[in-house]
Amino acid sequence: MKISKIEFSSLLTYSPRGNKQDHIVSRNVKNSIKNDIVDKCGVMSEQIAQLIKIHLDEYCFSDYFNKNVILVPTPKSSLLQPNELWVPKRITMALEKNGLGKNRECLIRETAVTKSASAQSKDRPKALEHYNSMRVNELLVQPKEITLVDDVITRGATTFGAVNRLVEAFPQANIRVFAVLRTISNPDEFSKIYDPCVGTISLKGVDTFRRP
Repeated sequence: MKISKIEFSSLLTYSPRGNKQDHIVSRNVKNSIKNDIVDKCGVMSEQIAQLIKIHLDEYCFSDYFNKNVILVPTPKSSLLQPNELWVPKRITMALEKNGLGKNRECLIRETAVTKSASAQSKDRPKALEHYNSMRVNELLVQPKEITLVDDVITRGATTFGAVNRLVEAFPQANIRVFAVLRTISNPDEFSKIYDPCVGTISLKGVDTFRRP
């Protein structure tokens, strides 16, 4: 892989552990996003896109989105089946609808990998495994800006493999990552659900480390 550090941004946080009310609410929000539910305010992916559009100028990641940015949904860990829910794609489509970029499904999972959310830490795929399991379909025009979009980011192994594939295919592009939610594994470090940030993901050996 060509790069060892990437920039990412996120809008919300959630705690997979912890028994306080905020922890529990954050997990409910995560489940709503992962399933792209419809509530009284509409479809979750559309709500997220509208929130970003309304407050974009206030965010530290405001330059991640504009009408010319190519929005690439992060592939699922499994091979995509017809009519299967693919939340990152729904998010990129909602962002495009709101004038925040152009949805392009150019990153493809060719080989299924273990789903990180349901695996023990030692069995979760590393960045290199994700990298080797993906390919990129070329675009008609070389993009200048790409934002890789995901629903949840934890340690960033999937992201790291995906970005390195995109870097190879589009070496002239400025590539960043946006995830709706970032995981706060230690419940004592969780402070609030709505917490926009910009951070980094680094590769050290075979492992990825996200800050913050």
